[in-house]
Amino acid sequence: MLVPLALIVAGCSLFAGPTATPTPPTDSPSPEPTVAPVPDATPGIGMFQSGAPLTASRIGATATLLPDGRVLIAGGISNGHAVASAEIYNPRTGASTPTGSMVEARAWHSASLLSNGKVLIAGGTGDRLCEVYNPATGKFTKTGSLGYAPRYQAAVSLGDGRALIAGGLNGAQYTSRAEVYSPATGRFVRVRSLKVDMQHATATLLQDGRVLIAGGDQADKKHPNVLAAAELFNPVKETFVTTGSMIQGRSHFAAVLLQNGKVLAIGGVNPAGYAGLLSTAELYDPYTGRWSATGAMSIGRSDFTATLMADGRVLVAGGGDNSTEIYDPTSATFQMGPYMMEDRVSQTATMLQDTRILMAGGNGDTASEMYQP
Repeated sequence: MLVPLALIVAGCSLFAGPTATPTPPTDSPSPEPTVAPVPDATPGIGMFQSGAPLTASRIGATATLLPDGRVLIAGGISNGHAVASAEIYNPRTGASTPTGSMVEARAWHSASLLSNGKVLIAGGTGDRLCEVYNPATGKFTKTGSLGYAPRYQAAVSLGDGRALIAGGLNGAQYTSRAEVYSPATGRFVRVRSLKVDMQHATATLLQDGRVLIAGGDQADKKHPNVLAAAELFNPVKETFVTTGSMIQGRSHFAAVLLQNGKVLAIGGVNPAGYAGLLSTAELYDPYTGRWSATGAMSIGRSDFTATLMADGRVLVAGGGDNSTEIYDPTSATFQMGPYMMEDRVSQTATMLQDTRILMAGGNGDTASEMYQP
């Protein structure tokens, strides 16, 4: 089984300058912090500012933007062990505070926002148990169990409010199994399987409601097999169909839906035994079902974050160092972005309702920071 290159956050101080007002949170507000003025972001590339610490160090955690504008940060590896603890980042106060703990300790699990505002937590434990977080109560509770026990699965919230869980590592075997969770029933239903067994693939919700499952691997240290295959899930028919394969096999990479409806696949590890990191990128066109090359990053990256910004560009960050790059779909090129204050790998990145990006975890300590576009 491939182990990530490192063992994927908590509040930051607010930036000076005008921002949109987020929906008021449901928890009791903390006193407003005193925030020193900060310089304007560098035109075109923005800037990072140090934020308040997390309540725990986290690598391989999940971060979910809730409907009220807060961020749920759950699980991950802390001090060498998977944890059940969770916290809430509040953009009004710029602070992160503990919330109820998960039923089980998890790392490299999935978190999917449901139509009822709750968050489905699945995988990352080696068993089938799943749970949901209720933002109104601040508690996690057990829900219907999966029919298998995945790690490193693909997961995505569907446009109809359900959640898809597909593939991953089931025990010691790669799997093509797929299931859909319904918040109305609190249960999983098995759907048609993927065409290919895989782990570490990406799942991207397209504008037409279909889901693109791409890449991943069937690899261990002795037998690397990185995949270029891609499939489309139809939530109405609940079936997968093969679509065009990527130009380059990729695992531990990032995929982002652009505003023009195409999917940008970036970086990752290559098929040659994980001997090198990929700097290349490519675009998937859902209308033709084909991939085409686009601009390349300045360096190879894996286990990093790629976040769509409000202006349509993509912020690529970390993967082992503190560098960032920004992809512009208009010019189809990457440019160097501002440096983060911390080296990060397997961190989380969450765009807030005011368009700032919360970057945290992935560095072995509790430090977080905020990107100001």
